[in-house]
Amino acid sequence: MADANPIRECRGDVGDALSGALPASSGPIVLRGLVAHWPVVAAARESMQAAVAYLHGFERADAPPVVATVAAPEAAGRVFYNDDLSGFNFRQEQIPLRTVLDTLLKYAGHASPPMIYVASTTLDTWLPGFRDHNDLFLAGRDPLASIWIGNRTRIAAHQDVPDNIACVVAGRRRVTLFPPDQLRNLYIGPLDFTPAGQAVSLVDFAAPDLARFPRFAEAMRHAQVAELGPGDAVLIPSMWWHHMEGLEPFNVLVNYWWRDAPDWMDTPMNVLMYALMTVRDLPPHERDAWKDVFRHYVFEADAETSAHVPEPARRLLSPLDEGRARDLRARLLKRINR
Repeated sequence: MADANPIRECRGDVGDALSGALPASSGPIVLRGLVAHWPVVAAARESMQAAVAYLHGFERADAPPVVATVAAPEAAGRVFYNDDLSGFNFRQEQIPLRTVLDTLLKYAGHASPPMIYVASTTLDTWLPGFRDHNDLFLAGRDPLASIWIGNRTRIAAHQDVPDNIACVVAGRRRVTLFPPDQLRNLYIGPLDFTPAGQAVSLVDFAAPDLARFPRFAEAMRHAQVAELGPGDAVLIPSMWWHHMEGLEPFNVLVNYWWRDAPDWMDTPMNVLMYALMTVRDLPPHERDAWKDVFRHYVFEADAETSAHVPEPARRLLSPLDEGRARDLRARLLKRINR
């Protein structure tokens, strides 16, 4: 892959930088040593075995199995589709977390191990008490904290709606980020049939096929890359494309997701799906008219948009709150289901 720009790094007091970075509009930032004080990081620096033993200490005896993504060595760690995108190159199994950790230890010395990957597993459910000793304080926010465990895996570039702080606990990660406006140059696959819930880039970052995906060269001119070790973290703003690669036989990451929006706000992805059904295939002149409607009421809406309507009569033109959103959701469901 062509050389990319380094992700901007925080040096000095990472706590101060984290506070300043949380309004993520300024872009991604690497926070070196943000969680270096965590006991689990100290265990990981000691050895893989010490890290596994530390995690074992928090496991719930009655915990449900985790979902493990498993693939043959030929997948080379890439969590992806099969050749014709009719299925995937992996299978998923429900396995006790303890078994996953011990199996990763078993294969650590193998030159070509099977791919093993446990994604987005809620910490408080599977490892209660872990956050009492290993946690971030994000003032004014109540994030979802998850753990990600695997060997040398490659997760295709994708977007997430929430802001994200990803903290490397064990192993090393290479993070490649692209701003949201690189959508066209990343050659995104199906929206409704995806390896892990989010639409992904079809480009193999380990061997980009520029004959098939020529605009990817332009995307790489906008890419930002960092390699993170135990204790390091990266702030990934909402909707930034990110490709995540585990570089060691044993990699653990803890991440925090949050949205600077009320909990009652729905995901914009639902709007996109509905727009595909109702707007995309209209005659061009009608589609252009709706583009102006969306621009007026959504993307360029301001105080002037509804200033000519008496305030008590504005209804949906007023700022939404939880009650109005609930009423609107009920109205939409009634229309959709009729």
